[in-house]
Amino acid sequence: MWESKPIGLRHHWSYMNHAVIWQKAWPIILANAAVPLLGLADTAVIGNLGNLAQLGAIAFGAMIFSFIYWSFGFLRMGTTGFTAQAAGAGDEAEVRATLGRALLLSAALGAIIILLQWPLARLALALLDGSAAVESITRDYFSIRIWGAPATLSIFALTGCLIGLGRSRQLLAVQLFLNGLNIALDVLFAGVLGWGVEGIAVGTVLAEWLTVGMACVLVFSVLRQRRGDSEPFWPWHRIRNAEKALRLMAANSDILLRTLLLLFSFAWFTNQSAQFGDAVLGANHILLQLVSFSAFFLDGYAFVAEALVGEALGAGRREDLRLAVRRSSELALATALVLALLILCLGNYAIGALTDIAPVRAAAADVLPWAALYVLLSVAAFQLDGIFIGATHTREMRNAAFGSLAVFMLAWWWLTPLFGNAGLWCAFVVFVCARAASLALYYPGLVRRVGSRG
Repeated sequence: MWESKPIGLRHHWSYMNHAVIWQKAWPIILANAAVPLLGLADTAVIGNLGNLAQLGAIAFGAMIFSFIYWSFGFLRMGTTGFTAQAAGAGDEAEVRATLGRALLLSAALGAIIILLQWPLARLALALLDGSAAVESITRDYFSIRIWGAPATLSIFALTGCLIGLGRSRQLLAVQLFLNGLNIALDVLFAGVLGWGVEGIAVGTVLAEWLTVGMACVLVFSVLRQRRGDSEPFWPWHRIRNAEKALRLMAANSDILLRTLLLLFSFAWFTNQSAQFGDAVLGANHILLQLVSFSAFFLDGYAFVAEALVGEALGAGRREDLRLAVRRSSELALATALVLALLILCLGNYAIGALTDIAPVRAAAADVLPWAALYVLLSVAAFQLDGIFIGATHTREMRNAAFGSLAVFMLAWWWLTPLFGNAGLWCAFVVFVCARAASLALYYPGLVRRVGSRG
């Protein structure tokens, strides 16, 4: 699993200290940080060379596809957990079979999205309130960008395999290739050739398909290096295994439902922010950008936890699972503390850099400590998500999402009328704590199900 020490599971855990975990986490952090650069590049190209309607269409289009693709994030998470467990059990043929099932599912779902593109576009535009010009350009953007769906979903499966195998540097290479190529093609088609928003869509689709080819070459090379069995490279009798396929579908449906509940929670927070006026809405949006930036770092440790926990569970080594959880969580907590202090001490400077609108600055400053507290306390939810994804205990994640959403709505109903926007942020903090507490209740049971070999 470890790139620096290609040794077996029963030997490598003695090397798993904080330095090793950091070596695994920093490429993931950089890979995550590369994603928003694409949105900034698209906005910069259209913002300087296009008009207001085109800029609005880019915002709408990005929102639509973010929602669609985030809903299929289970392809990445499920692949990671099952891959790590197969690797921990020393079953390399099952590692390849897991990827094969995930790629077939990605291709099928991508084809379904393309076939349903007309009703999807109609539904998305019906839910968004834009001008006729913006909606027309968004429709053109959508009709091109949708053809990248099978590629994007396949990238989810391929990166899930890399994370499950602990290959974070290869994950970074895939993300840098995707985003770097995407930015270059967007500038070429939209900027140099003057294709506008349609050029942005064409550049993105080409980048997605070329990245699938690059990622396949990279992942297949990794799998060939690991191969030590006599089974075919693609063991079709395993890929077609009905029990494994049903288990994958069950896990994916749980993660999908959990993701939709989280999406609803964030959408509810944004919608309730708007009830306090445009200044508060803008302020909360800016603070959420700081929270999202912090998530790049915390996700790095959660991804490492996914691979370590899955491998320990696959090998049936309970003490190794506890060691992986403890050491990755210690680093994550230290990082969250630093990030929270930075937001608390330097947040006003960041707010000032992001907006010069005085009412927005003032509204953001009023609740800045709540954003810092959210980042500090969210680390538990991030880590536990990674633990349960690695263990593929997705039913518990689904149940925790239901429970934490109920707590969030109760806290919002009680606190917001009393304290306004501060009450809304307090309810949001309660929500992320409830997510962690709900999963923490299940954690002892997860550990008990792991073998006791040390």
